[in-house]
Amino acid sequence: MLGPVILAASRSDRMRRFISAAPGTKQVVDRFIAGEGVDDVVPIVVDACDKGLEVTLDVVGEDITTPEQAAAARDAYLELIGRLKDLGLGTKAEMSVKLSMFGQALEGGHELALANVRPVVEAAAAIGTTVTLDAEDHTTLDSMFAIHEELRKDFPQTGCVIQAYLFRTEDDARRLAAAGSRVRIVKGAYKEPASVAYQDKGEIDKAYVRILKVLMEGDGYPMIGSHDPRLISISQELARRAGRKLDEYEFQMLYGIRSDEHIRLAAEGHRMRVYTAYGTDWYGYFMRRLAEKPANLLFFARSILTKG
Repeated sequence: MLGPVILAASRSDRMRRFISAAPGTKQVVDRFIAGEGVDDVVPIVVDACDKGLEVTLDVVGEDITTPEQAAAARDAYLELIGRLKDLGLGTKAEMSVKLSMFGQALEGGHELALANVRPVVEAAAAIGTTVTLDAEDHTTLDSMFAIHEELRKDFPQTGCVIQAYLFRTEDDARRLAAAGSRVRIVKGAYKEPASVAYQDKGEIDKAYVRILKVLMEGDGYPMIGSHDPRLISISQELARRAGRKLDEYEFQMLYGIRSDEHIRLAAEGHRMRVYTAYGTDWYGYFMRRLAEKPANLLFFARSILTKG
């Protein structure tokens, strides 16, 4: 019940100001956000790789209101890719991008987002890595999938994300589960109406399993975005039934959540990628992490009370 309330708060400027000023906020934000700049995140990437993990990096910030801000977001990713190149980490670190950061919601946003994201995809390919297009709210998805399809013409390794709670996603999965595709499946973390999305957790979990089965039985490369122990176990069984080797799919989990499980899966020979976000505009990302799991909210509340 709390999830929709928190997601609504993620769009509130008043709540943004209140939470940003709360004494215990920084302690909790630091759990989920790897830092504010490239210099903060690079040591974390190096440490993860030393532990046998891989990473996907997200420069957070979705409240883009001008083309200049969209260009700055593009340049932030290009700076990141330059640092990864210098460190020789291109094969272990990829990028995750939200097209809203590249101007998708602005006038002419589809073309603007494509123009801004293409140089990032090109630069990533040049150092041996790739980019995954994150899914946002359902109104943006047709544009995201069209940009994904366009980018894959020149960069077929470009990935995308699908969200299990949306009714449309099973059809999207069947279309995307083709040779060479890279598809991350997540439950979904945006406030969506009952007309387009499942609202019940049990129904979302069932949809997740159905969609994952489509991906595992397809010819693409599934990326399992979940911290749920039951879904992780089901994923392993579906991979076994589909005859997939350990390097023919991967698990993805968020930085700061179930870190011991990251290590355990990697030790078992699984590809384990840590979704690592950084940047100064952390509010929207942070609030969705709270909405996803009540324990995160309790942790936040305790931090505010003990620091207040």
